[in-house]
Amino acid sequence: MNTDRLLILGVTASGKGRLAFDLAQAIGAEIISIDSMKVYRRMDIGTAKPPKEARERINYHLINVVEPSESFSVGTFLETAYEAIEQINRRKKKIIAVGGTALYIKALLYGLFEGPGADEQIRCDLQARAEDEGIEQLYRELAKIDPVAAEHISPNDAKRIIRALEVYKITGKPISSLQQQFTAERPPDDWTIIGLRREKSVENKQINKRVKKMIAAGLVDEVKSLLAEEEPLSKQARCAIGYAEIIDYSCGKLSLEDAIELIKRNTRRLAKNQRTWFKTFKNVNWLDIEPDEPAEKILTRTKTLLNKKAIL
Repeated sequence: MNTDRLLILGVTASGKGRLAFDLAQAIGAEIISIDSMKVYRRMDIGTAKPPKEARERINYHLINVVEPSESFSVGTFLETAYEAIEQINRRKKKIIAVGGTALYIKALLYGLFEGPGADEQIRCDLQARAEDEGIEQLYRELAKIDPVAAEHISPNDAKRIIRALEVYKITGKPISSLQQQFTAERPPDDWTIIGLRREKSVENKQINKRVKKMIAAGLVDEVKSLLAEEEPLSKQARCAIGYAEIIDYSCGKLSLEDAIELIKRNTRRLAKNQRTWFKTFKNVNWLDIEPDEPAEKILTRTKTLLNKKAIL
């Protein structure tokens, strides 16, 4: 196992960010955020970014790197993460990567799965069908031929739905099976992985508590401020959980109470998808966290685990 690269993963609101900060202080590490929304500037409350005080004490990477009007892909993440790793290595510091965006984590561990090249005719046909029949029909088709991929793709994500169907039509194989073959050949030997895990009911309570805290901290005003900016929010930023629902509230489509409940429900769904993704990750050292277990104890247990494996 690698002594210089640690990765902490867990579902949203699992406490992984606090553990990463505490551990980075203890071992003198820098932190790489693996989160598709923390990359956006001024999207602070809804993405649960580490507080300014923490970022002044520990060097964080991949936070506040693009404007909310810009798109940010997994390829861009991987390129930026590699640059951060090189910078940290030059400073001879340890690396702690932390996050819950499973696709980004998988890319960091295994590389980027490109799949077969595009077939423009097939893609155009699928895009035309999406316009004529609706993307919902293509999603139902994907769910029949590749339920594993469908579980990880939003029913509204036309780009990924079309790509998954395109790959199936080109290769005759589900894209999920090709991705599994790809990852099976490339085990992540250069990272030590720590996973935080709680009972589902406890995780749901943590999620509800976090949403309530975000609203109290001013999420509604943060969204209104973003909507008032000269450059419109990118599609990716607008779809972020917490932001999409408050945008609908701001537009009069939802009451604030309904928007808050929808944030909780959508966040619980995200956690469910994260749990499914993480089951496919190899060599994870899982820590089962007790309800209300203090952060200090989690840090102690993590250090004990790493010491036993001769990591620290």
